[in-house]
Amino acid sequence: MSQVAPEMLGAEGPRSYLLMIQNNAEVRASGGIPGALAELTLDEGRLTLGTQSTAGDIGVMSPVLPVDVEQQQIYSGRLGKFMQDVNLTPDFPTTASTAQLMWERKTGKRVDGVISVDPVALGYILDATGSVKLGSTDLASGGLPTELTGKNVVRTLLSDVYAKIDQPRLQDAYFAGVAKEIFATLSSGAGNAKALTEGIARGTEEGRVLVWSGKSAEQAVIAKYPLSGSIVGASISPAQFGVYFNDGTGAKMDYYVHRTVQLVEECPAGGYGEIRVRVTSTNTAPIDAATSLPEYVTGGGVFGVPAGSVQTNITAYGPVQSNVESTSVAGQKIGFASQRHAGRPVGTITVRLAPGQSKTVEFTFGKIVQHTDPVVAVTPTVQKLSDVVLDTKSATCAPSS
Repeated sequence: MSQVAPEMLGAEGPRSYLLMIQNNAEVRASGGIPGALAELTLDEGRLTLGTQSTAGDIGVMSPVLPVDVEQQQIYSGRLGKFMQDVNLTPDFPTTASTAQLMWERKTGKRVDGVISVDPVALGYILDATGSVKLGSTDLASGGLPTELTGKNVVRTLLSDVYAKIDQPRLQDAYFAGVAKEIFATLSSGAGNAKALTEGIARGTEEGRVLVWSGKSAEQAVIAKYPLSGSIVGASISPAQFGVYFNDGTGAKMDYYVHRTVQLVEECPAGGYGEIRVRVTSTNTAPIDAATSLPEYVTGGGVFGVPAGSVQTNITAYGPVQSNVESTSVAGQKIGFASQRHAGRPVGTITVRLAPGQSKTVEFTFGKIVQHTDPVVAVTPTVQKLSDVVLDTKSATCAPSS
């Protein structure tokens, strides 16, 4: 990255980027719905936050932007129709290039690239820079904090804002104010530089900070690293699995969903290994969530999911040359949607959870020839990554006779 970083930071002239803040309370494959948007300019390392907007402001793309056939089959044409859905795919280069075109169509401005962060990553940044004060008195609306820290930013942005402000327009204003102040603090050079670097690195390792460049030479370098958010290419291990979540509730209930993901290795059969991808999800919302939580959070049943319940489309990717053999819920085999994306097998099932309910689903991948240890990439959620991804479990194989 060192060969492209100076230019991307504006060493040879200003660079503009579309900043997407992914909201994990309404989960999407690469993190969350890209609610808050802004134009970020980098000039010799200095940050300036320009035009701010929301995904809703971008409107409906007509005609719909083109998306490759494989991804459209898996994630629908919504990828090219709504800014809110550009990251239904876990492939960030697809997300970013589509978002770039949407931004240009709406604003008439073409950005040089796209940078994505989530509130958890913002928390890591605030741990390094110290608290930020939200100067506008409008931002105190509803009793929300006017000073944010690494300890309260996630709860504030992903839960409290919905409980205390019932108008989406005012919620958007609060998000915009938070983004403006945090990036102004970054630009001022406040905080500990080493801690800031470590915080951004941690966000990158957890998939919470993603970068795409519209310049092909730069993107070719970025694609070698996890920072790219690619699902194929040099940054992907030969034995890499992926588990990605997309909200099917049409609301902000994912703040309450706790998930774990574990790879379970089975003994080889006929020279091929078998790996089960085990995903356990629990809806920790209050039992009376339908009435105790705001309708904006529960969705109010508008999209066919009972208020308080959470519906999620879970998509699992296997390594190239493997196959999705079966899926199960609570040990019972069920049907699933089977596709391929860039040579990788893809299986998708839908899970609905009432408050307090927990379900375990498994995807069984067969015909795996392993030369490296299996690893798994997972959608960044509100939880710590270490709490989500469990150690791989290996079966004890009986010695051959």
